[in-house]
Amino acid sequence: MFPKTHLTIAAGATVLVAATVLMSPSSNVEAKRMSYSLDLEQGSVSAPAKGPASAGDPESAEVATDDATSGAPASAEGQTEATVAKTPPKPALDWQTFDIKSGDTLSSLFKAAGFNDGIMLSVIHGEGDADKLQRLYAGETIRFASDDQGKLAAVELQRNRLKSLKVSRTDDGFKGEVLTREPEARPMFASGVIDDSLYASARAAGLNDKLTMELTDIFGWDIDFVYDVRKGDRFEVVYQDLYLDGEKLGTGKILSARFINRGDERLALLYTDDSGNSDYFTPDGKSMRKAILRTPIDARVSSPFNLQRRHPVLGVVRPHEGTDYAAAPGTPIKAAGSGRIISAGRKGGYGRAVVLQHGDGITTLYAHMSRIARGMKAGSRVKQGQTIGYVGSSGLATGPHLHYEYRVNGRPVNSRTVKLPDAKPVPSSEMAQFRKIADQRLAQFNVFEGREQQLAMAEEE
Repeated sequence: MFPKTHLTIAAGATVLVAATVLMSPSSNVEAKRMSYSLDLEQGSVSAPAKGPASAGDPESAEVATDDATSGAPASAEGQTEATVAKTPPKPALDWQTFDIKSGDTLSSLFKAAGFNDGIMLSVIHGEGDADKLQRLYAGETIRFASDDQGKLAAVELQRNRLKSLKVSRTDDGFKGEVLTREPEARPMFASGVIDDSLYASARAAGLNDKLTMELTDIFGWDIDFVYDVRKGDRFEVVYQDLYLDGEKLGTGKILSARFINRGDERLALLYTDDSGNSDYFTPDGKSMRKAILRTPIDARVSSPFNLQRRHPVLGVVRPHEGTDYAAAPGTPIKAAGSGRIISAGRKGGYGRAVVLQHGDGITTLYAHMSRIARGMKAGSRVKQGQTIGYVGSSGLATGPHLHYEYRVNGRPVNSRTVKLPDAKPVPSSEMAQFRKIADQRLAQFNVFEGREQQLAMAEEE
């Protein structure tokens, strides 16, 4: 039926397959079994191409590796797998680090790293944030990375522990990216009773100067911390401690705060609206801020509002239609509220003065400045808290101080006692979201307060 040569080939193939089975281990026979195809027409025996090993089949993976290294014929696909498995890792970059000192320039730093100005220009003219590499400050750190051919691969500028700028080589040139790390915020609690001063009591409670200033800013719209605070007043604060890699960096924002002044309790909660603006509100959504600051400067009152006061220079009874605040020359003066500048310049006995127009018929005047801040001119708009000038003694003044006037429809009013207009409350469209955040803040506050009371009771026992 078959030619003698075909029968000879078939017999040889049968012997080869039988020998292979006998020489293979008895276990895992299915996983390591080798199959051969018999071509009687061509008179040949060949091993078929193997399919890719399953990622979940380690035995199959082992067979593929053994076959590739044993010298046995391997398919093109088998060669690809072996090549991928043996691809060497990319060579590590060689980094050079420089601490930026006063007088260093980007050009001098590139040259110190072994790169010329042409490479520097290619970097700073790259895409993204690459041009920001030109702004260097003493105390920062810059690193240059070279590849195995000595070409510049990347530049990293470490501005601080949280922010850095990385410029990397790509196929299309250099591209820069600002990288920002977010510290871990851990809530903390502090409380105290005022004995001598707020600052001394706050420090004793563990609050730093930054948090104490923030506390006074939150409640400063209603409380004059120079004159209104009394011994026995209390404060409680939930704030953030910031950590990076397990190490404390500093403090973050105050999350909630309570201040009891003369028995009158005020509670403030931090809320960030849909636009990303953060401010402090009462639990019912009213702003802690006012449309007008109570005082535009942190200083003591040297002469109060008095419509029957005798003028210290002229020696005659002349109404003192404002409040004087004694302060060192050059102390910044803040705009009490947002508004438009009516006048800025010399104004008779007021000396150098700025007058602002606010809403609801309210105007404020700031006099006796040593100089007016740059950009302050009639018609310009200013924001609340913006510096508009600096304390001086220009005009009819016996010494450096700020003379501050508050008028409603042209009528002078005592700025320290007038009821100030409120800032905008939480929008009605965000009240549901605000209530959710407010409940969380209050619950957190109550937990901390409860722990504090338990510790106090334990100490007393």
